Amino acid sequence: MSATDQNGSGSGIDAETWAAAQSSPEFATLRRKLRTFVFPVSALFLAWYLVYVLLADYAHGFMSIKLVGNINVGLVLGLLQFVSTFAITTWYVRYANKNLDPIAEEIKNDVEGGQK
Repeated sequence: MSATDQNGSGSGIDAETWAAAQSSPEFATLRRKLRTFVFPVSALFLAWYLVYVLLADYAHGFMSIKLVGNINVGLVLGLLQFVSTFAITTWYVRYANKNLDPIAEEIKNDVEGGQK
């Protein structure tokens, strides 16, 4: 039994194979594509959330503007936090399916010796 199997991975693939996969150009491409999506979108979402928190704390007059009945700007912006979270999740899933999963599948097939 290999050291990898003893550590509980159960895959039977040795550390050298994993190291080779990690140093491959395909893996570098996968990491680059993941980072070019995740970092900017995360920064954008965190900025959007910070703006909401700052408005809630320092712009009481603006956040309390009534739009319809008892619905005010603060409530709408708060609900848009949820909407933006679901939108980003949907966007990421589509991005991953199109741009990340094919590369990951190629790496997996290479590591596993072309087996599915």
